[in-house]
Amino acid sequence: MLEKNGELTEIIIKFAASGWDLIAEPSKAWLDNKNTNKELLPMIEQADKECGSCGCELDALYKRAIELLSA
Repeated sequence: MLEKNGELTEIIIKFAASGWDLIAEPSKAWLDNKNTNKELLPMIEQADKECGSCGCELDALYKRAIELLSA
């Protein structure tokens, strides 16, 4: 479980640094323990819908984060 949490945290740090308001601010809040997995998940699902196949480095991370947050 700790390994999954570390992987998720690394992904969320990348989302927080993305500069995209849809995921950056909620990701920062998650990192600061100001929101929960349940609150963050819909934002990442929306980001995946809007940008999940554009070819950027975050495409695969959306899917993995969704998997980890849903577990």
